[in-house]
Amino acid sequence: MAVPTSQGPLPLRLDQAKAPCTVQSFLHLARHGFYDRTVCHRLTAYPTLKVLQCGDPTGTGEGGPGYKYKDELPVDLPPAPTDPTGARRLYGRGLLAMANAGPDTNGSQFFVVYGDSALRPNYTVFGTVGSDGLATLDKTAAGGIEPTAEDPAPVDGTPVLRTELLRVRPSCWH
Repeated sequence: MAVPTSQGPLPLRLDQAKAPCTVQSFLHLARHGFYDRTVCHRLTAYPTLKVLQCGDPTGTGEGGPGYKYKDELPVDLPPAPTDPTGARRLYGRGLLAMANAGPDTNGSQFFVVYGDSALRPNYTVFGTVGSDGLATLDKTAAGGIEPTAEDPAPVDGTPVLRTELLRVRPSCWH
């Protein structure tokens, strides 16, 4: 599905075989314009967490669609090479996954991975970002994170380059 943003294209390939409920929810929200004109409110730049988080209609990280659904956790992610315990998995560059606030709290917020990240496998992977989208992510990430008085060099916060999802619609109906 094509997702134009204020920073460039963000083409998404959804994987219904791996996460059927998640893909169905995402498509439902997209068809009804839920994501249109929403901003990607969070950018992280930790050494082991490099994601852009989107999908909150309030732009605060607290919003959602008014419902939650069960996780469809990944079982095929390789171990993260930076984690000697083996508990974390590699969420590779280009993956599309649901953000959550704990088990079975999926709603509308999702993240796209712009750099390999080491996470516990607690986040439903439901697709990938196309190569044009990786360039858009790189542009947003290179812009950095807005500094605050408390943190002049943040690694987690609001992207300097405002990235707005302009119109999210499925390119074909499933």
